[in-house]
Amino acid sequence: MLILLPPSEKKSTEPGAAIDVYTGVLYKALGWQSLNKSSQSRGQRSIAIISAKYGVLKPLDEIEPYKQKIDNAAMRAQVTETLSARKATIIIDCRSSTYKGVWTPPHNKTVEIRVFTQVDGVKKVITHMSKKTRGEVVRILLEIKKLPTSPAELCTILSTQFKCELIPDTKSSPWSLEVHC
Repeated sequence: MLILLPPSEKKSTEPGAAIDVYTGVLYKALGWQSLNKSSQSRGQRSIAIISAKYGVLKPLDEIEPYKQKIDNAAMRAQVTETLSARKATIIIDCRSSTYKGVWTPPHNKTVEIRVFTQVDGVKKVITHMSKKTRGEVVRILLEIKKLPTSPAELCTILSTQFKCELIPDTKSSPWSLEVHC
C-alpha cells in the first residue's frame, strides 16, 4: 500500500520530522502522535508526502519549515523516479490537485479519495473539510489489521466509517472513491 499525501501549508516553526512539521487539518485528523508504534511503522513504510521543497518525504524524514509553491515541471522527474520505484498493490491518492501534476500513478491500481456532501439533494465537493476526512481515512488505513489489496477492499474498509461510492478506472483516470460526509 502506498498513500500519497500533500504537504500542509500550515507548519510548525521548529525543524523536525515532516509528520510533526506539517500541522494542517489533514495532519491533525491523522493524529500521528496518538497512533501506536505498529501503526506509525506502517505509516513510515506506506506514506509518501509530496513536498514543494524536498520532493518525496517519509513521515519521519527531518525537514525545516518552509514556504514554497510546487514547481511541477521541476519536480516531476525526481518524484516520478522515486514513486515509480515503489512497489505497491494499491495506491491511495489523497493529494490536492496542486500536487497531482508532479506524478501520474498507474490508473488500474490507484484510488483517488474524493470527499463530497449533499446540499439540498445535490452532491457538492468539499474543499477545506476534505482534508480532515482524508486524514481520518489515512488513520483508518494505518490502524486496520488487514491491508486493502484492491479498490473494492478499500471501499469495503472505509464503508464501515463513511458512506462511500467506488467509481471504476478508465483509460484516462484512476479509480475514485467518493466519500460522503
